[in-house]
Amino acid sequence: MKQKKLILTVIDGLTPAMLEAAVERGTAPTLGRLLEAGTCREAVSVFPSLTPVCLSSIATGAFPDVHEIPHLVWYRREEQRLVEYGSSFPAVRAAGIGRTLRDTLVKMNSEHLGRGAVTVFEALEDAGFVTAAVNFTAYRGRVEHRSSLPLLGSAYGPKRFFFFNLYESDETGAPLSFRNRSAGTIDAYATAVGRWLVTRDGFDFLLYYLSDYDYASHAHGPDAAFDVLERCDGALAALVESAGGLDELLERYALIVMADHGQTLVRHVTRLEDRFAGLDDVLVAASNRAGAVYLLPGCRRDAGALGRRLDGDAAIEVALWREGAEAVARRDGEELRFAPTAGGWELRGDASILDQPDALRRAWRALANPNAGELLVSPAAGFEFSDLGGGHHLGGGSHGSLDAGDSIVPVLTVGLDGDPRSITDVAPLVLDHFGVRRPAYAALDRVA
Repeated sequence: MKQKKLILTVIDGLTPAMLEAAVERGTAPTLGRLLEAGTCREAVSVFPSLTPVCLSSIATGAFPDVHEIPHLVWYRREEQRLVEYGSSFPAVRAAGIGRTLRDTLVKMNSEHLGRGAVTVFEALEDAGFVTAAVNFTAYRGRVEHRSSLPLLGSAYGPKRFFFFNLYESDETGAPLSFRNRSAGTIDAYATAVGRWLVTRDGFDFLLYYLSDYDYASHAHGPDAAFDVLERCDGALAALVESAGGLDELLERYALIVMADHGQTLVRHVTRLEDRFAGLDDVLVAASNRAGAVYLLPGCRRDAGALGRRLDGDAAIEVALWREGAEAVARRDGEELRFAPTAGGWELRGDASILDQPDALRRAWRALANPNAGELLVSPAAGFEFSDLGGGHHLGGGSHGSLDAGDSIVPVLTVGLDGDPRSITDVAPLVLDHFGVRRPAYAALDRVA
């Protein structure tokens, strides 16, 4: 029997509670029908649970130590400069608009994404399958595409590549994506391209990315964007209609619908930089609900001493750093030291410090990222770190921490085997579906 083609839809920032509530309200009828047809479970994101990190994990099936994308904003040691992927417009302006555009739209894939990681687009195209992506920012593939914006130059992506009108492998007639984001024009562009692709059955694997829900949740809060989730449901309905109905869609395609991270309500905003004021040999990179501290060349301080400066700080849930072969998690003067073993984890200290979902593995792998700061910080519930330009989401939603609300996502599968419990399990599931060998790092039994 011929293997079905596959569509992976990522609804940025969708929480399990909002998915359930929208279906119960009747405002997400397509998602409701897919839930009836398939299996939905909760999975855990990576840390930091920020979009560039999460999307890179979805694309590669790797944790951040392998794909090497550490944060929305980070210090690139070999260039001795900050990389900013668009935390907010003030942050973009502070980092430099042209530089931020190139970093976010091109260099994240061409230079920053680790060479030891393999994207689903690379693996499937190498095996002879046709892949497609719509607006997905971790897009690295095998086919060169020229941008409509000369500043950006060329990018290597999947064979069928549609990226905010900036890279388009085919003429689809889709509208401009950036006309009015708050009104939903980015997902409207994605919807038009998705409809075009399904009508022509123009791929074996499609990664269909809907980002407007996260944008609305940042503005209005994680439990308030029902109208935008309804639009996301409409984007899925467009695929159904293009196939001739749900039965026809499911006859042709297996489906995965998931989120990359959750969101939680922001009640307080603080500057992580203030905790290290006067230290000219360290650099703080913070945004949303995650922060990092880098020791600059020549710095004689150690990460542990910096972590201990956060003791008793109501805004800080946990500080993390490495000491030799161990990692340290510290909260209010108490510590947990941990390291992976062949059968699990060796623990010394207060295990409750890392009782968040899959926290040992997520923290360890974040600290092992060669681009990570020497000190990583996960804030307390309700707190957000302002970004490079002072931007924040006070009164709205945010994400990035180890907290369950930032980290638990729904994963719905229809027509394929497997039970993904981490977002890193999705790319291996896709490769298994097509009979393509997984990368070595995606072995099921690897704990750390």
